[in-house]
Amino acid sequence: MNPLRRYETIMEILLAQKEVTVNELSERLAVTGKTIREDLAKLEEKGLLVRVHGGAMLAQSDQLGILSAKEPIVKHADEKTEIAEIALRYIQPRDIIALDGGSTTLEIARRLDNQPLTVVTNDLYIISELVHKDEIRLVVPGGYRLRNMLAGPEAAAYISKLNIQKSFLSATGVHLQHGFTIYTSDLVDYKRALIQSSATVYGVADHFKFGQCALRTFAALSEVSIILTDSALPAETAEQFRQAGVRVETQ
Repeated sequence: MNPLRRYETIMEILLAQKEVTVNELSERLAVTGKTIREDLAKLEEKGLLVRVHGGAMLAQSDQLGILSAKEPIVKHADEKTEIAEIALRYIQPRDIIALDGGSTTLEIARRLDNQPLTVVTNDLYIISELVHKDEIRLVVPGGYRLRNMLAGPEAAAYISKLNIQKSFLSATGVHLQHGFTIYTSDLVDYKRALIQSSATVYGVADHFKFGQCALRTFAALSEVSIILTDSALPAETAEQFRQAGVRVETQ
């Protein structure tokens, strides 16, 4: 197994159980403890995990928007609420929109009025939130369940056949050089399909994600029309992204 695939597997295990030992990873991945410790050090550098004695624990509970199987506890709730309010300005009755999986897009769903609207989503929490709003038409792709998300080639193929007006995409990190990144390849094809099927693509990311970089890039900065973020984003950071040709909007 190549190093990148090992990193992805380590993150999958951590998402499932929040903490893991070096010995467990060594057995499951069939590599030495020394190799595992080196892998954990690299992932810690990226801010994806925290090393503890004998193993590691998940650094963030909402990596890539993949949340706990229980009711999600949202970090940085005020920032996500602020971003959701900005996003609502761009959503009009009868729009066809896509809400990528994630805690910020879930907040957008919660704040949507019950109005004539088509919403495409692969997030089970968003589906649960919107199913009671009878004016909203829900469109759900196929695929296999990855915690609270639907993933796989079937989901991406379905999305590629749609005409979406506005997509709101989440990311683990937003970086000047590496663009929009996530920690695993499982949802890259789905996100790529959303980008290619959408007239306008909005990135939604709180200010903590700027300058961060995860394992996989799913979009260049130039492929996103606007990044919606919260007002705590430092002015110098916003200016750096604007100088790179990226529109950044806050309240």
